[in-house]
Amino acid sequence: MELTVDLYPTATVIRVNAARIDAPNALQFKEDMRSLTARKDGRFILDLQQVDFIDSSGLGAVVASMKQLRPGQTLELAALQPIVEKVFRLTRMDTIFAIHDSAEQGIGSGTG
Repeated sequence: MELTVDLYPTATVIRVNAARIDAPNALQFKEDMRSLTARKDGRFILDLQQVDFIDSSGLGAVVASMKQLRPGQTLELAALQPIVEKVFRLTRMDTIFAIHDSAEQGIGSGTG
């Protein structure tokens, strides 16, 4: 799974460059997220604009990525496609994560 990182003064944006976060790639996603979030403190915005499918394994990997953060780190989500947003809403994970319409909106908000 390819994740790219863009650094901004108010947040680190991690972009998922894949159409799916599902069982075949969930473990790699979680390991990559652990590696990327270990490098810096503060806010991380996970840009899911390219993701058009997430299953329970993928959802679990996103939640695990949040749970492995250290104190002083937060994980926010951005640019959820309608089907992905529905999964987060139906599982009530939309009450756990700050969700932005776009990564740019998240960057501009300064906080979750």
